[in-house]
Amino acid sequence: MEMKQLIDRLHKEGCSCVIHNDGQTLTFNQRGVKDLFTLLKERPRLLDGAMIADKVVGKGAAALMIAGGVSEVYADVISAPALALLQKSQTAISYGECVDNIINRKGTGICPVESLCLDCTTADECIPLIENFITNLNN
Repeated sequence: MEMKQLIDRLHKEGCSCVIHNDGQTLTFNQRGVKDLFTLLKERPRLLDGAMIADKVVGKGAAALMIAGGVSEVYADVISAPALALLQKSQTAISYGECVDNIINRKGTGICPVESLCLDCTTADECIPLIENFITNLNN
């Protein structure tokens, strides 16, 4: 499977993320980083060596992808901090548009996960912050 096929499927099906690994292609629809976080915790082998096409990649999503061992990422929109983190990890990356930061759903400021991870210099520093954020969302 080629990245172009994943990107086409991302746009055709209107999903938030398409992941391909080991001959298996899966689509996901949750907003934010929940799907990636759940995969990292419950199905880490699916991420290891995977190709991902995603609509929006902020620094938190980038950290989860790096921690999971993703080999290649395409983002319709990526934040500059996410791009820098992915480039530092030597993950192959392509994108449609790079923005300063991912904006929250209300359009009133920076996405909360992006904001949480801004001062982190590695993916490993981001993961506990994301885990705490998601845990608090679910309670």
